[in-house]
Amino acid sequence: MEHRFTFTDRSDGDLSVRQPGEVLDQRRSRIAPGPWTWLDQAHGDHVVVVRAPGEHTGVSADGAVTCAPGAVLSVVAADCAPLVLLAEGAIGVVHAGWRGLRAGVVDRAVEQLAAMGHRLSGAVLGPTVAAHHYEFGPSLLDEMCDLFGPSVRGATYSGAPAFDLPEAVRIVVGRHGVELSDTGVCTACSPDHWSHRQRGDTGRHSAVAWLG
Repeated sequence: MEHRFTFTDRSDGDLSVRQPGEVLDQRRSRIAPGPWTWLDQAHGDHVVVVRAPGEHTGVSADGAVTCAPGAVLSVVAADCAPLVLLAEGAIGVVHAGWRGLRAGVVDRAVEQLAAMGHRLSGAVLGPTVAAHHYEFGPSLLDEMCDLFGPSVRGATYSGAPAFDLPEAVRIVVGRHGVELSDTGVCTACSPDHWSHRQRGDTGRHSAVAWLG
């Protein structure tokens, strides 16, 4: 089975769960066929194992993994990191903001893959806010540096303290022996993506992954 995944943008429509169900169904069907497992994201570390298409739809979680053909996994974001995890015979998605990273959501997803008998072999980061647009409180930034190392300390264009979220994801993935592939798109800079922090957007783009 092949890994199949995509990162949507504004042209695919708003995929936030606040949209009417029939609208979301139409938009989702144009991206990937079959029932989607979408999540009620809570900025935590809960990751579900999807054993059949559509299982766990709407549950409170920030990640999902599967080895089931036909299962379509998705997370939404508008600055947080949408991450796709690849393993031989399995795939996963993670919604990783700073709270989720601090809680260990990426680690939980890798652990769930391993429990299924699938070792992490790759990871791809979708559009995420860059450090120069992600001002952070000094004390909280110190805490994140203690967790992930000094390279996550950044600065905004005005020189204010900032958190480098993509770098933190790279570090966490690297601890599992995998090099991160990064689309390099900053949501705050890109007019093709939503950014809650930069523009107050309520729309959401998505990471969508399945086995083909």
